[in-house]
Amino acid sequence: NPGWYTAYTPYQAEIAQGRLEVLLTFQSMISDLTSLPVANASLLDEGTAAAEAMTLCLSAKPQSSVFFVSEKCHPQTIDIVRTRAKPLGLEIIVGDHASFDPASHGELFGALVQYPDTEGKAHDFSPFADAVHTAGGLLVAACDPLALTLLKPPGEWGADIAVGSAGRFGVPMGNGGPHAAFMACTDNLKRKLPG
Repeated sequence: NPGWYTAYTPYQAEIAQGRLEVLLTFQSMISDLTSLPVANASLLDEGTAAAEAMTLCLSAKPQSSVFFVSEKCHPQTIDIVRTRAKPLGLEIIVGDHASFDPASHGELFGALVQYPDTEGKAHDFSPFADAVHTAGGLLVAACDPLALTLLKPPGEWGADIAVGSAGRFGVPMGNGGPHAAFMACTDNLKRKLPG
């Protein structure tokens, strides 16, 4: 494709073109692994990406104030989400996704699950995704991208947003941060909400 080796600027075209190609390749890979059509390149780490996903859910339903986080998420992710929620005045409920009833919280705007969870178990989150959607919320899945090469992609079982760390592909620490994180989502989050 000549678009990758034809200059579009008079300065350092070969560097800019190569960087754009790498970013597009990364985004395409994330979209393929998650089965979600929109992907970025990239965020600082998985916890930060999860906090950004929470605020993305909030922007789709700004009148709400409750966000659920599975207790099986990585502890550092839970801590970062709590820290980000505090100045926004959001209530974070941490608990078991299997026993949590999204419908009992009218102010729920989203939920976060870990796939596979922090203990390495891969749950079927399809029923939970349906329950969150019925309650008017969006579902975020914090994913291991290497595991997604074998597991069912989160976009296929109902996740609206997927986040995770690209460090699983061998990105060494210190190359731009702890590890490059990713975020992928559906093409229209507000359309997914009832009403």
